[in-house]
Amino acid sequence: MADTLVDVETVSKRLADPDWLLIDCRASLGDTLQGRRDWARAHLPGALHADLEVDLSGPASPASGRHPLPSHEAWAATLSGWGITPGTQVVAYDAGGGQFAARLWWMLHWAGHTHAAVLDGGLAAWQAAGLKLDTSVRSRRSTVFQPAWHDDWVVTTTDLLGLLEAGCLLVDARAPERFAGHQEPVDPVAGHVPGAVNHFCNANLDAQGKFLPPEALRRRWSATLGGSDAGRLVSMCGSGVTACHNLLAMAHAGLPRGRLYAGSWSEWIRDPARAVATDPPR
Repeated sequence: MADTLVDVETVSKRLADPDWLLIDCRASLGDTLQGRRDWARAHLPGALHADLEVDLSGPASPASGRHPLPSHEAWAATLSGWGITPGTQVVAYDAGGGQFAARLWWMLHWAGHTHAAVLDGGLAAWQAAGLKLDTSVRSRRSTVFQPAWHDDWVVTTTDLLGLLEAGCLLVDARAPERFAGHQEPVDPVAGHVPGAVNHFCNANLDAQGKFLPPEALRRRWSATLGGSDAGRLVSMCGSGVTACHNLLAMAHAGLPRGRLYAGSWSEWIRDPARAVATDPPR
């Protein structure tokens, strides 16, 4: 069973296996309905769809980030509705590099389902291999999913304030221009949490949108860690989505598991009293 990444060839051979479940995680931050439209138009054979706004997030509030985690009850109900059992191999994919699929991967592991992986290269790699898409959906009987929560993997804003004082390494997965505060196309405030370092999630990928080999990832992450303990790392981004991509990359590299600041930048800036850092223009 795969628990980080799985390749196109392997998945193509398991399409008829009832214990394998493909889930399409395509999404667009600019158009919340785009992912479902894309899935309805064509997807990997039999794949279900996970909606970032509905399935992979809870309701946002004035104090939360844009994509708060759903409640335990809501997430367990979603997994039950998808018919996931302890023996189900879940494969999440999106349009390419896994930036959205990694959110589902992390959330499955958070709930204790370790048989969860991301399709390396996503739909783009599937099509590049000459494999077909269709509109079929595999019928699955509902189950009663029994979670084993890892809530110690989740960092709240209150937690983060204490962790920063204790010297944790906070790593931001956003693009360098957003981290620096030079561009901000999504959130109302530009910049980053003081003390954070930047590791753009796309740096985990090669030119084809696939994850770098484990040894290459370890080299890149060694530079980011700068001697810090990977197990003390806290991952963040704009709203807790692409932060999971960095956690997936670390897991694939064989590094200790870090933690997720689920609210991320969009929650941090809800309170104007929280400090904001920016980098000088180049």
